[in-house]
Amino acid sequence: MRHNAGGQAPASSLLLTKECPRACASRERVVEVAVPVYNEEKVLARSVRQLHSYLTDNLPFRFVITIAENASTDATFAIAQQLCAELAGVRAVHLDRKGRGLALRHVWGSSEADIVAYMDADMSTGLDAFLPLIAPLLSGHSDLAIGSRLAHGATVVRGPKRELISRAYNLLLRTVLSARFTDAQCGFKAGRTEVIKTLLPDVEDNAWFFDTELLILAQRRGLRIYQVPVAWTDDPDSKVDIVGTALADLRGVTRLRFGRPQSRGLGQHDPGSRTQCRSASTEFNAPEQPR
Repeated sequence: MRHNAGGQAPASSLLLTKECPRACASRERVVEVAVPVYNEEKVLARSVRQLHSYLTDNLPFRFVITIAENASTDATFAIAQQLCAELAGVRAVHLDRKGRGLALRHVWGSSEADIVAYMDADMSTGLDAFLPLIAPLLSGHSDLAIGSRLAHGATVVRGPKRELISRAYNLLLRTVLSARFTDAQCGFKAGRTEVIKTLLPDVEDNAWFFDTELLILAQRRGLRIYQVPVAWTDDPDSKVDIVGTALADLRGVTRLRFGRPQSRGLGQHDPGSRTQCRSASTEFNAPEQPR
């Protein structure tokens, strides 16, 4: 099941960035945090400032926050531009098509950081879990790390409907796909960049099932997945189409269960897969696209 890592990314995208003072310091590691956004004008500024403040105060490494805006119809991208000018180490990428998976594929596939991560724009997950999330990746203990709302020690505030759907979905994954992780869809994940780039070409989904497919492929290749219990509060204004997402997830599960099995392991990826997504320097030098 081959997939062109760069084929789904639109030709036009715009990268804005302001150099971070930390970039001038000698740091061994770089962490890039992607924040995929679609019509998030109400929460984007507050969330990115909160994330930037937390990373500045707590992360002992150089970091980059990438706002991955895809096809918003409100002022989201304009706000992202303002944040780039205001906050050091923040950049924004505009994509012409929707899809959380598409945004992550584009950002992660062109990242030059040591560790790539992502979190939802509503910051439903408590940021105190971020350092525990990336620590096993930096130490070499694990290849990917995920936040889990269903692991022992997690604290979750959400309605019974979403709780039931989440538990039923993850039970389905364990039953049908033999998943050994507890929470596929929590918007709080990270991975070693070199490992993520070996997985991206074979991940077909560009929407909400992207997370699940990435994790299942990683598990099938024997990669180490670390789980961190998180504090999570449901966003009452979430734009997720629960029914549509559930149907798409079921189609994805069926494809992974009965489709052609994955045969390529870590280290057997296409040597060209890392260059199929445009690099940050290429994006920066590209002509600005009209909005």
